[in-house]
Amino acid sequence: MKLEQLLLEEPFRSDPELAQLLREIHRLRGALGALSQNKFRRINPFVENLFDWKDKGAALFGEGKNISVYDSCSMAGDVEVGENTWIGPYTALDGNGGLKIGRNCSISSGVNIVTHDSVKHALSGGKMPYEYAPIEIGDFCYIGTNAVITKGVKIGHHCVVGAGAVVTRDLPDFSIALGVPARVAGRVKVVGEQIEFEYF
Repeated sequence: MKLEQLLLEEPFRSDPELAQLLREIHRLRGALGALSQNKFRRINPFVENLFDWKDKGAALFGEGKNISVYDSCSMAGDVEVGENTWIGPYTALDGNGGLKIGRNCSISSGVNIVTHDSVKHALSGGKMPYEYAPIEIGDFCYIGTNAVITKGVKIGHHCVVGAGAVVTRDLPDFSIALGVPARVAGRVKVVGEQIEFEYF
């Protein structure tokens, strides 16, 4: 709905202060959108332009750690994140069973990391409790877009989890895991300062 049409609706029509606030929000949205597009060549949802991702990382995990957390990231429970880690938009980090993410990781957009489930609770009509188990992600890991990591999983250092993969088992260091359920399909090779991928 366009701003002019919205201003004709209640409660904006009968409340001049609320109508003015709506106008200012629209103006702010336009200004922040233009700034983001001009400076970064990026068009974000409005909420992502309002707050600095590194400020959110510092507020959640401490100053000086260079952690970026998009504002659209949903987080609950006990979550630990190592320095220089990037947590992208529309991610869900469930730390109710305990979640530890290492240093220098990239958690791509739409990733869901869930340390609990309500499967038996739902199937039993609420008679059985939720089940919890911690998740640990090592240092120098890349978790691809829309991947899911389920409770109780431990991912080693220098691992790649492919886009859309569902990780239900532990992954050793230097693994490339792909598919549903995810399986180890290759190895990450660190050669000096270069990274190479070897697929099976």
